[in-house]
Amino acid sequence: MVEYVDICVGLAWGDEGKGKIVSHLTKNYDYVCRWNGGDNAGHTIYVDNKKYSTHLVPSGVFHGIKSIIGPGCVVNIKSFLNEINYLKDNGFNTNLIKISSKAHIVSDEHIYEDKEKYKNKIGTTARGIGPCYTDKYARKGKTVNDFKDELKEYIWDEVLEGKILCEGAQGFWLDIDHGNYPYVTSSNTLPYSACSLGFPHQKIRKIYGAVKIYDTRVGIDPEFSDELDNNEELMKIAETGKEYGTTTGRLRKVNYLNINKLIKALYYSGTTDLIISKIDILESINVFKYIYNDEICSFNSSELMIESIIKLINDNNNYVSNILLSRSPKEI
Repeated sequence: MVEYVDICVGLAWGDEGKGKIVSHLTKNYDYVCRWNGGDNAGHTIYVDNKKYSTHLVPSGVFHGIKSIIGPGCVVNIKSFLNEINYLKDNGFNTNLIKISSKAHIVSDEHIYEDKEKYKNKIGTTARGIGPCYTDKYARKGKTVNDFKDELKEYIWDEVLEGKILCEGAQGFWLDIDHGNYPYVTSSNTLPYSACSLGFPHQKIRKIYGAVKIYDTRVGIDPEFSDELDNNEELMKIAETGKEYGTTTGRLRKVNYLNINKLIKALYYSGTTDLIISKIDILESINVFKYIYNDEICSFNSSELMIESIIKLINDNNNYVSNILLSRSPKEI
C-alpha cells in the first residue's frame, strides 16, 4: 500500500528546475514516477558534480530508485531505448526503469504529422506528442501492451507501494486546460493528474512547486511576444542564465516574473513548498524586477524584491507553508 505521495510540479512554462529538486529529494522514496508527457520534456540533474539529462526516464534511476513511466505518458520506443543506452553507458542500473503497459506509443507517423502541422504553427517540439494523444483519445492508439516484444523487460503492471515521489513534466501554464490554448502541451500538468499512476488523492502529502526568479518560455506564445527579444536587459538575463531548452536546445524567451500568474499557479496546484531558483542570475547583472497587475516593479536589491514577493504570496495564498530560495544552479 502507498504510504504517502509527494509531487514536484512546475509553476510556469517548464524549465523551472524540477529535475534538480527531484534529484535532491529522491533518496527519501521507494519510487520516482512520471505521470504525463513524453520525450518533449527534459530534466537536467547533477550527480557527484556531473551533469546528466533525461527526457522521459524519471530521475530516480540516478540514485538507485525504481523509476516508473506512468499510464498517462506517451513513449517513443527508439528515443526510450536510446536513453536506456545513455544511462547504461554512464553506469546506471536501467533495471530500475519500468513503463506502464497502458502508456501510449509515439509512432513515426505521429512525429511526421507534428512536424508538418504543428511545429511552426504553435511551436511544438515536433516529437509527435500531440498526435499521439489525439489517437489515444480517439481510441485508436497503440499502447505499450501492443509492443511487448520490444519493451518486455521494462513493462510494469504492478501496484505502487511505500513512499512515492512524482516528477512533473512541463509546467502549470502549459497545461492543456489552464494554459494559453492552443499554445500548450497535450497533457495535464497539474499535480492531481499524478493520481493516474494508481493512488487516491488522499495520499498526497506535499506538493513542491518550482519556479525561477524570472519567467522563461520555449515555443510560440502571444504572451511571450517577439518584442521580448529586443529588450537588452531580458536578453542579458537569458544569456547569463544559459536559458536553452534541455530537449530542443532552443533559446528561451525571457520575461520578468509575473506575480499574478505565480499566485494563480500556487493556488490551483495547492503548492505547499515553494522553491524559487536562479536568484544569483539577477544578482550577477543587478536587475531586480517583477510584473504585478501588468506593471513592472523595480527594486534596489534581491532581498527587497524577494521580501515583496513573499509578502504578496502570503497575502494571497493559504497553502504555501515553506519558501526556499536557491542561488547556485546545483543548489536546492
